[in-house]
Amino acid sequence: MGRVWVLALAGLTAACASVEPAVAPAPITASAPAPTPGHDWFLSEDEGAARLAYGVEASDDLKLGLDCEAGSGKVDLVALGKTGASEIHLESGGDTERFPAEGEPSQLHDGDLLTATADLDAPVLQRFRQLGWIAQWVDGERAVYVPQPGSDVSVERFFAFCD
Repeated sequence: MGRVWVLALAGLTAACASVEPAVAPAPITASAPAPTPGHDWFLSEDEGAARLAYGVEASDDLKLGLDCEAGSGKVDLVALGKTGASEIHLESGGDTERFPAEGEPSQLHDGDLLTATADLDAPVLQRFRQLGWIAQWVDGERAVYVPQPGSDVSVERFFAFCD
């Protein structure tokens, strides 16, 4: 009977050895959100200052603006927010940050026009630089600001200017 067990174990060991190793599943990669038709990032430079604005070209429809002085390493954020809001809440690729802001009633939209200053190397801003898109949270709702194909270079040009 001992010999039968040895042969059974040998057969079982051989069968296990011939099984293909499990292949790890491919990592899940997050794709960029889709751009909003008619909206894009627009870069303007003027005498040592730059503005990167998301909205509709040649209109007052500004969703988020970033302003800086050349080489300053700082950025001024301008965004629409809920009346009485005291922060600009941004997210990009999983990084999120809340920037203390001052607000004043918007002349063009419901809510307040918020302004805040941030270091250019803030993680959420650096993630925006890498990915080319950023989202703003207002009153529990997320608005994503994605460049149209080919205009993502404006984001990198802005950061290079401000560094």
